[in-house]
Amino acid sequence: MKKFALSALVAAMSVAGAAHAGVTDKDILNDQMTAEDVVTNGMGPRAQRYSPMDKINTKTVKDMRPVWAFSFGGEKQRGQESQPLIKDGVMYVTASYSRVFAIDTKTGEELWEYNARLPDGIMPCCDVINRGVALYDNLVIFGTLDAKLVALDAKTGKVKWKKKVADYKAGYSITAAPLIAKGKVITGVSGGEFGIVGKVEAYDAKTGKLAWTRPTVEGHMGYIWKDGKKMENGISGGEAGKTWPGDLWKSGGAATWLGGTYDPDVDLLFFGTGNPAPWNSHLRPGDNLFSSSRLAIDPDTGKIVWHFQTTPHDGWDYDGVNELVSFDYKANGKTVKAAATADRNGFMYVLNRENGDFIRGFPFVDKITWAKGLDPKTGRPIYDDANRPGNPADSADGKKGKSVVAIPSFLGGKNWMPIAYSQDTELFYVPSNEWAMDIWNEPTAYKKGAAYLGAGFTIKPMNDEYIGVLRAMDPKTGKEVWRKTNYAPLWGGVLATKGNLVFYGTPEGYLLGLNAKTGEEVYKFNTGSGIVGSPVTWEQDGEQFLSVVSGWGGAVPLWGGEVAKRVKHLNQGGTVWTFKLPK
Repeated sequence: MKKFALSALVAAMSVAGAAHAGVTDKDILNDQMTAEDVVTNGMGPRAQRYSPMDKINTKTVKDMRPVWAFSFGGEKQRGQESQPLIKDGVMYVTASYSRVFAIDTKTGEELWEYNARLPDGIMPCCDVINRGVALYDNLVIFGTLDAKLVALDAKTGKVKWKKKVADYKAGYSITAAPLIAKGKVITGVSGGEFGIVGKVEAYDAKTGKLAWTRPTVEGHMGYIWKDGKKMENGISGGEAGKTWPGDLWKSGGAATWLGGTYDPDVDLLFFGTGNPAPWNSHLRPGDNLFSSSRLAIDPDTGKIVWHFQTTPHDGWDYDGVNELVSFDYKANGKTVKAAATADRNGFMYVLNRENGDFIRGFPFVDKITWAKGLDPKTGRPIYDDANRPGNPADSADGKKGKSVVAIPSFLGGKNWMPIAYSQDTELFYVPSNEWAMDIWNEPTAYKKGAAYLGAGFTIKPMNDEYIGVLRAMDPKTGKEVWRKTNYAPLWGGVLATKGNLVFYGTPEGYLLGLNAKTGEEVYKFNTGSGIVGSPVTWEQDGEQFLSVVSGWGGAVPLWGGEVAKRVKHLNQGGTVWTFKLPK
């Protein structure tokens, strides 16, 4: 832990403590349009990642320079996927291995640090990452790699409450930033590669008392707690066996590992669900609800109000977990309440967020082989059966099914890295990747806490010059407006601002700023390690600041196959970089 004078620590904490008024529901709902703080993951519950600030703009950005850099320290320097939050002069940011730091935003000095005590048996599939905290009242709330929710005192970092969400020995973990809606802290769970049962749960944010639980595999029941009693919450997951054979729904996956968004206009939570388990689709005929889907959930009860399944009977690990971002647009003189999502499967979808109806869908990658297209009325994929991995039972020895080349790879046309929507250009900025995979199926059986895949794969780049592509996509037409390519895969989030700028980072370590209308590069700074976090911007003392976490890691170097060769030389790290214009 970094040391500095005790008197400075006490003074800094007393200043921060005196100023900290606590985060309210109103603060959270207004987050996008309040420049002086960032109190939600996504810079607003809808997660548009858009800022109305324009002091840093296409003309001034060239002068932007770092003012402080804070190191997470120690040996735990890898996989820093966090998005910082800022309130009353204090930044709250998570680091790998379930750590939280509070930092003075004026000086970059540490106020406090919390390290979760993790057991030896944690099973994170895709690195030891954490994507950020939630703020509510005077609490800093985050999830841990052993599947707990922890609420810390914002002034001191001391534990106020702690709850076990799921059993880490069965493969569960939490990597997403929690979501606050209507006084509840809402969390999903990670662990889809271990045959877990995905779920969304709501807890009273101040006390940690469980309000409701909503499993996301059809066949399981959901419950709400009233007066200390467990009651069915008005909707079961459906009938077991309806879209799952036998008892396979009991280990059906559908992890909600990215967390969700909330739209106050329609009063709904939007959560995506991951792949069905196992990957070998021949073992589980049917649509396998509610895997690879977007779910609209009632925040008061956990009831599933509507669902949209992007990849029914998923056989390629195309999780449907990617964020659903609310936005409005005009069509035929009327306002459409829409929501958009860029799926792992390579298609981008625009839905009616009131009822889940399909409006349009279109590819946002250059090539898709697993499907011939989407049904124009329903959005259901039109499968190319020749490009589904074969059934091992059809092979001579029963050990390996026919291998196919599937595009995109299972790491997705877009993976976890968040998109941004600009209210000025009315474009989505999508961090995407162009890669293929050889994939085949193998026999498998469920065993608690063991990987439950039933598949093998090798990922490979599709172009010598690039894998990553930042794309500006028009959700009204499905057209790509511009693109900027990158040699290594993109794996961090995007920020759009009223200064006509788009910011994002690359595994090569660069923070880049582009002209939001044209894609022209107008800013470049090397942070010294790959960026897989999401930048934020805020105002302090009349100046606009921008922060991003740098520290290479995540799923790509772990699962990347031939792609890993492109990134094996990249340095790991753990630093928060903060920038502003000179006075």
